[in-house]
Amino acid sequence: MKELVEQIVKAMVDYPSAVEIQEVRGETTIVIELRVAKEDAGKIIGRKGRNAEAIRTILSAAGAKAKKKVELQILEW
Repeated sequence: MKELVEQIVKAMVDYPSAVEIQEVRGETTIVIELRVAKEDAGKIIGRKGRNAEAIRTILSAAGAKAKKKVELQILEW
């Protein structure tokens, strides 16, 4: 999951070197903490949260294959 998020997010931001992703796996869930530069937070979230929702949809589909619930948390530096 971490690699999937990294590939998507780094293609969207102006400062790909500032992207940090932590993955915490639980028994039934996977929590992905995404940290981006403050300037890039708006790009990741998108207008009315559309970009963030699209990323979450992709993660949900990937998580369904692994029978896990995936939660994306977007944090800024």
